[in-house]
Amino acid sequence: MVSTLGVAVVGFGWMGRVHTQSYARLPHHFPQLPVRPELVAVADEVPGRAEEAAGRYGFARAVLDWREIAADPRVQAVSITAPNFLHREIGTAMAEAGKHIWIEKPVGLTAGDARAVAGAVAKAGVQGTVGFNYRNAPAVAAARELIASGGIGAVTHARIRLFSDYAAHPESALTWRYERERGGSGVLGDLASHGVDLAGHLLGDITELTADTAVFLRERARPSGATAGHTRATGGELGPVENEDYVSCLLRFASGARGVLEACRVSVGEQNNYGFEIHGTKGAVAWDFRRMGELGVSRGTAYQDQPVSTLHVGPGHGEYAAFQPGSASAMGYDDLKVIEAYHFLRSVAESTPYGATLEDAVRSAAALDAMARSAESGTWVSPA
Repeated sequence: MVSTLGVAVVGFGWMGRVHTQSYARLPHHFPQLPVRPELVAVADEVPGRAEEAAGRYGFARAVLDWREIAADPRVQAVSITAPNFLHREIGTAMAEAGKHIWIEKPVGLTAGDARAVAGAVAKAGVQGTVGFNYRNAPAVAAARELIASGGIGAVTHARIRLFSDYAAHPESALTWRYERERGGSGVLGDLASHGVDLAGHLLGDITELTADTAVFLRERARPSGATAGHTRATGGELGPVENEDYVSCLLRFASGARGVLEACRVSVGEQNNYGFEIHGTKGAVAWDFRRMGELGVSRGTAYQDQPVSTLHVGPGHGEYAAFQPGSASAMGYDDLKVIEAYHFLRSVAESTPYGATLEDAVRSAAALDAMARSAESGTWVSPA
């Protein structure tokens, strides 16, 4: 028997919309779920934005103050898609109110923030899912299985990249993303957090790292009004960019493997160039988000001059079968968030965590904090 779960969304920018659409699609792709989401409430502090969301998507209630959602007994689960500086306050409050939470990465500004939310979730006995969506790609699931089974031998070294041009335009508005107090650690929290999660998900614990960071566009114009996504601004008062545009990092793993992680938000000519190449003693595996359903695989006994073949993922890889019946049919970004929503509601229904959890967010945040310390000190640092 299917029961109803009252859900709410806090913060209705682009990611709030993605979460909402993911809830709506769940019955289509995962009809076996024993719970169905009911859109009870949406909150956004920008006047009119919540009302617009309610009218478009069918939320029963629209409010300005997220605290009204925390106090609403009809809400059992909450998507937290507000800016980073609000994650700790909203996340802990919702958990303390007995709400299950699906919260976007990086879960606050620091590892301390992530630990606070994780602690509140554990104390309240609720479920917490985190928005590390790239690990949900069926090709990534296939890569993880291949690595774990010894299909490429013992991992020796890896490269993880996250290059984007979303902040490359000099007229990009000086939103909260570029302020240390509200956005945190710039490209570290925005893109490198995904890279760290993929590193841990595929290769295990990071024991040491050393990093270098840079700010390339040092000033941007302040916006004249509310913003959503990556807004441009011209003619406004210029203000300083306070956090990083770029990070490069050397990684050492508990397994003995080595890694390189590089992320940049101002890479002209790069649109969502995210992926990895992982090498082992017997082969290699590679993935590019822009060709999400393909996995480059080299394995065998040749070692030298060993060819690379392309695996087109299909049913049997991750949650692919919930979307397509046969291999090589394309999936997209929003599909990964539907999988994430499925993990969230399955966690709630079965009282067992599935997918990325707050513990994963804490591990990622600890590595990001270590990167910042390393970039300042110029030394190798262990994530705390």
